[in-house]
Amino acid sequence: LISIFSFAQAKVNFEEIQIKKSLTYFANSIKAKKMNQAVDCIYPKYFTVISKEQMTQIMEVTYNNPLLKIDIQDLNFGVIEKPELIDGEYFSITNYGFKLQCDVSSMNDETQNKIETAMKIKYGQGNVKLLKKGVYVINAKMRACAISKDKKDWKFLILEKNYKPQLVKILPKKILDKI
Repeated sequence: LISIFSFAQAKVNFEEIQIKKSLTYFANSIKAKKMNQAVDCIYPKYFTVISKEQMTQIMEVTYNNPLLKIDIQDLNFGVIEKPELIDGEYFSITNYGFKLQCDVSSMNDETQNKIETAMKIKYGQGNVKLLKKGVYVINAKMRACAISKDKKDWKFLILEKNYKPQLVKILPKKILDKI
């Protein structure tokens, strides 16, 4: 009985380790401004909703924009749910967070104010701190769905309520109900 319990624990830990490894690779790809590499970490069925080229462009504009300097720091993990097998794929809701330094100081005051308001709406008033004029540190708490066929190679979808209309087309109802 003890060996069965130990094996079950080791298996869960292996899955968690693989999910953390894949999500860290995704975040590091963005940090290194390797957008094609980052886009390869996204669940392929998502590209039936938005093309891979469009996603790459969105990420380039967001993370390689000289007017909007973003730096991802201190990736950390919260609860990673046990993967569920649904229609031949494993799904795991993954909670994670990071510090995000966002420098918009090269933009005009009106644009800076709009961006600050948008960040506070998205991440919460208490999670957005002004370091100096136009430079913010954001404590971003995020959720993703990790998806795999083999529990080794994990792909991701960011889970946010405003993405739900797109995600309805590609995620099972059981997972959608958790968003």
